[in-house]
Amino acid sequence: MYSKFGQFIDGKWQEAEKKETYDVINPATEEVIGKASKASSADVQKALKSAEKGLKVWSNTTPWQRSYVIRKIADLMREKKDVLSKWLTLEVGKPLAEGVGEVGGGADIFEWNAEETKRIYGQTVQSRFPDTRVHVYYQPVGVVAALIPWNFPIILAARKISTALAAGCSVICKPDVITPGAVMELVNICKEAGVPDGVVNLLSGDPAEISNELLESDIIKKVSITGSTRVGKLILKKAADKVQRVTMELSGHSPFIVCDDVDMNKVADIAITAKFRNNGQVCISPNRFYIQENKKDEFLGAFMDRAKKLKIGNGMDEGTILGPLTTAKRLEEIEKLVETTKNEGADILMGGKRPSGFNKGYFYEPTVFDNVKDDFTIMREEPFGPLVPVLTFKTFDEVIERANNNNLGLCSYLYTNNMDQANRGSEMLESGCVAVNTGAVAVAEAPFGGIKQTGYGREGGSMAIKDYLNVKYTHMALKV
Repeated sequence: MYSKFGQFIDGKWQEAEKKETYDVINPATEEVIGKASKASSADVQKALKSAEKGLKVWSNTTPWQRSYVIRKIADLMREKKDVLSKWLTLEVGKPLAEGVGEVGGGADIFEWNAEETKRIYGQTVQSRFPDTRVHVYYQPVGVVAALIPWNFPIILAARKISTALAAGCSVICKPDVITPGAVMELVNICKEAGVPDGVVNLLSGDPAEISNELLESDIIKKVSITGSTRVGKLILKKAADKVQRVTMELSGHSPFIVCDDVDMNKVADIAITAKFRNNGQVCISPNRFYIQENKKDEFLGAFMDRAKKLKIGNGMDEGTILGPLTTAKRLEEIEKLVETTKNEGADILMGGKRPSGFNKGYFYEPTVFDNVKDDFTIMREEPFGPLVPVLTFKTFDEVIERANNNNLGLCSYLYTNNMDQANRGSEMLESGCVAVNTGAVAVAEAPFGGIKQTGYGREGGSMAIKDYLNVKYTHMALKV
């Protein structure tokens, strides 16, 4: 399936210099989907030179022309949603319907940035001197290294590629070895839409080797990474050597706070969708469930009733809601965390094992824990899977304090019909995003990102493009 791709350098697909490949595994069947091209150091250097040439072309392309091309990418993504979503199901394991939703979200991001490229506004500042003028304007930061994870390869590639293109930057994408095909297909669409040669490049292969070599290059001026906090810290240290600008969206551990004045059935519906999308392998997945103590049993009843009805299976099969975890490693880590949580004193109310009837695939049942305490491992380490620890709280101020007692700060969820609590909670919760009475968080028009050890910088909204631009100030005398 990968033979038509390879390394995308200077506007064309080509074999890796050493012709090496690696296996890509279908998580639902544990079978090899195909062999993807593995880049060597020579390929990285070719991509750097290609992006350097592409920058000269693209940075001098008018904003309106850039906008036209970026919008064309969005249109083609929608036309090819079935092809792209199939890649997501085969490589990530998510159901086809989820894949279609991810493609739509990615297309929205390209459409948003197609419009943003025409709105890179400068500024004229009133000079203190009568015969001078002060101008502030923006220029592309340069060649961007886009490090793309496996859980949402289309959405996360779209955020990085489209924003770079909107700003006038060229970009080198590095998809994860788990999900190269989805990003390869997207890069193919960029070519078809009319992106000039060298402006978008792709390197497939060992993440650490490629990333290290990119960051060692003077050509790379900015790095955008979505990944774990551990990897983000390594990238940040590496980028410091070249003083490269970095946008980082790292791990999350989102609290999900349910007050006693809401409809538990409605909140349970939101919780099911938010928690089990992509089988919990989502950076904004609710991971710490705080339920006001007098409503705990009602919430648990509604939530587990819905969770038990989720159809587990291959994402290609009709009606599947819960696909497999994406890797064997992820499955092993989930099993280990479940055992740790049990040993620390929690009770399993449902799940806690691999589902019966599956001889192959990295499947795991939705799992709900009771009698969880704040100091349990699962309350500190991001589960990144279908695990639901449930705790109770007495007062609003108490739960806000407990929710904030974490070194990660990407997203928080709050459910209350008390507008005082809703407003205070949205202000007091220590996270970059807060969802009040909704499960929708990541949308193209809003700034997405975190605080604390979740990183910095934003993707989406009108702020994101500024991270891909240099600010230039000119003080000009009218004559000399």
